[in-house]
Amino acid sequence: MAASMRDRLIVGLDVPTVKEAEAVVRDLDGVASFYKIGYQLAFAGGLDFARELASGGTKVFLDMKLLDIDNTVAKGVENIVKMGVSMLTLHAYPKAMRAAVEAAKGSDLCLLGVTVLTSMDAQDMIDAGYEYDPHTLVLRRSEQALAAGMGGIVCSAAEASAVRKVVGPELAVVTPGIRPAGAEHGDQKRVVTPADALRNGSSHLVVARPIVGAVDRRAAAQAILHEMSAA
Repeated sequence: MAASMRDRLIVGLDVPTVKEAEAVVRDLDGVASFYKIGYQLAFAGGLDFARELASGGTKVFLDMKLLDIDNTVAKGVENIVKMGVSMLTLHAYPKAMRAAVEAAKGSDLCLLGVTVLTSMDAQDMIDAGYEYDPHTLVLRRSEQALAAGMGGIVCSAAEASAVRKVVGPELAVVTPGIRPAGAEHGDQKRVVTPADALRNGSSHLVVARPIVGAVDRRAAAQAILHEMSAA
């Protein structure tokens, strides 16, 4: 039953070394098939590890949240395409998204627009100088991502239902900040359980600490897959 959900569960390799990341992948062999590599691991040899995983058929979500001038974004995306990873994030600024889409044209790379970080709430948005509340900005950027031809959106699962109505059924809606019922929230402010995230329209769930930090990682991942399947 849970096997059908494996491609929708993305395990966040939020660990400081490739050695530790390799241990997580070994622990989850046969259970998980999709991994996220972000800043922490990327700057400790994680980009080469991403290539290694991808070359072996494992799906990789490269969470780089790119944002720069158009040409720089495009050149970066061109090289990331060559890595063979499955997903790449960039901040959902219209010009950056259009440049990335053009650079990735003809490849299988799914470009994801990051709308509003799940660690941010309304006060954080005010402090950062945004005129919109998180929900309004998420929807605005979702519309812009759709118009730019992006492959999907990254948003809080709390906003997934509203985003799904904006982007339609085809685009990926990837939701971090997922916590199984009863788990600690950590530094995430807008969190949702796996079952609720799927019901809300999420296509992929990113789960890091509840799996990577568990005493029994396989059991933790299997429990989340079971919860996903039950939804």
